[in-house]
Amino acid sequence: MHRSRTAGPDRPVTRDLRPLLRLLTFVWPYRWRVLAAVLALLVAAGAVLAIGQVFRAVVDSGLADGSTASLDRALALFLTVVVVLAGSILARSYLLNWLGERVVADLRRAVFDRVLGLDVGFFEATRTGEIISRLTGDTALLQVVVGSTLAVALRTSLLLIGGVAMLALTSPTLTGLVLLGTPVVVIPLWLLGYRVRRLSRASQDRIADVGAYADEVLHGIRTVQAFCHQGVDRHRYGERAEAAFGVALRRSRMTALLAGAAVLFTFGAVGIVLWFGGREVLAGRMSGGELSAFVFYAVLVASSVGTLSEVVGDLLRGAGAAERLIELLDRRSAILPPQRPILLPAPPEGRLVVEGLTFAYPSHPDAPVLADLSLAVSPGERVALVGPSGAGKTTLFQLLLRFYDPQQGLIRFDGVDLRALALDDLRGRIAIVPQDPVIFGDDAWENIRYGLDVDDTAVRRVADAAHATEFLDRLPDGFSTYLGERGVRLSGGQRQRIAIARALLRDPTLLLLDEATSALDAESEHLVQKALETLMRGRTTLVIAHRLATVRMVDRILVLERGRIIASGSHADLMAEGGLYARLAALQFRDTVRAEEGRAATERPRV
Repeated sequence: MHRSRTAGPDRPVTRDLRPLLRLLTFVWPYRWRVLAAVLALLVAAGAVLAIGQVFRAVVDSGLADGSTASLDRALALFLTVVVVLAGSILARSYLLNWLGERVVADLRRAVFDRVLGLDVGFFEATRTGEIISRLTGDTALLQVVVGSTLAVALRTSLLLIGGVAMLALTSPTLTGLVLLGTPVVVIPLWLLGYRVRRLSRASQDRIADVGAYADEVLHGIRTVQAFCHQGVDRHRYGERAEAAFGVALRRSRMTALLAGAAVLFTFGAVGIVLWFGGREVLAGRMSGGELSAFVFYAVLVASSVGTLSEVVGDLLRGAGAAERLIELLDRRSAILPPQRPILLPAPPEGRLVVEGLTFAYPSHPDAPVLADLSLAVSPGERVALVGPSGAGKTTLFQLLLRFYDPQQGLIRFDGVDLRALALDDLRGRIAIVPQDPVIFGDDAWENIRYGLDVDDTAVRRVADAAHATEFLDRLPDGFSTYLGERGVRLSGGQRQRIAIARALLRDPTLLLLDEATSALDAESEHLVQKALETLMRGRTTLVIAHRLATVRMVDRILVLERGRIIASGSHADLMAEGGLYARLAALQFRDTVRAEEGRAATERPRV
């Protein structure tokens, strides 16, 4: 197994905040809650600014004149402001957290809905892990942005503007001093904070490397142990863990330096303001209460500037996450349903006509897989597709399911062009049994009825027909037994029989079999072949064939080479003609023929 030492999830990075504006479409349905949250935010900011005036009243009216009544009134005013502040913070916090969770839930659903409707070509060109990262990591980051970061940015901006205004009203002279000294305090802290943010992102990347490596090794644990690779994996995992520790250590050192510098610069600045302000008080140009209020507002302004420098970085990361999600939301499927779809005739026939089909995958537009392919399949006919790898057999199946559209030619199903049919109508008439069937992490009931609303009786009926009941009933909880991720608790033959039962339940008009027995042992193949005979009965069937037993079950064999049909006929006819089919049969069917000849020899009566 090849494993990259630098692999890690992409981090959303951008210098443009405009992608966040697209979130307004998700916020708009909850605008009244937004207004309530903004009102609570304004009240909270006003209450914080009022605290400075309360300090001024306590010092000048409550302490300076020695009046107990004045002190009582000042403290009552202080408690009133605190109660208002606490209530507004409570309301703001709840409303914004609710809004963040609600918007992200809606966004996740919208993105997932969009992804499910995209064409297969998109998934072949895009890593599944990247899509999952956007659905989980990016949306989680946006939840923090919507529920917290935007509120912090707005609140801090209000406090900064209000704090500067209150500073100017309290002492214009000291305000000029604070504004001149603010860059001296803020710039070093911002630079240290930027370094901490970079190290935090690097730490996240290294932790992601550790998790990705562990995930790969544990998913392939059978191969790891079979090849005695544990020692190498322990060493490589240790390297990644040490790399993560090293970055985390550098981040911790920088974080500690930032904390110390913040205390030094902030309180150093406060000390200088107190020194100048004290001289103003001694000179009689300023009261003690005004100095207390001024120091409070100065600290508020300095902390607001520092907070805004941090928030901008978080907002940019959120904008990067929004941009990645918007890419998915704006993506349009290459397979478009018709505006006015034509309904398939009822009852269905299963007639298939392919005319002049030419197709190349979007990733290789100059390498056609099918070239001017034409064929006709009668209702109920069984047709096998035989040919070397890359001849276009599986590609034809994908075009029949309209995972792609051909560059030239057309396919008619029951007399209707596939592009004129609604996708659900077309695919509802087709069932496919792939060579490696997909079993979902659920029980047999849900895996067999997948996509259909039928009762358990119908599920058991098709399981009986697919010879699946015999092993499903032996499971600990029968049909209700959890089958494991990707059906790991089942053998290959058992997974195939569940896939056949799933296809039977759909009662398809057209059946596509991508050689469902090529990787099975003799006993499993025998049971699966019996199930396939039941499944094919009375249905138009196309089979990608690699086994002699499968070839002998069909009415006609089509030999494909380089996207063209070069021969057609029965097994005996094609063998007599020689050519490609005879060579493939000699290679692919040799072992089967020998086994059958050996079995026939042992069963031949002795004379």
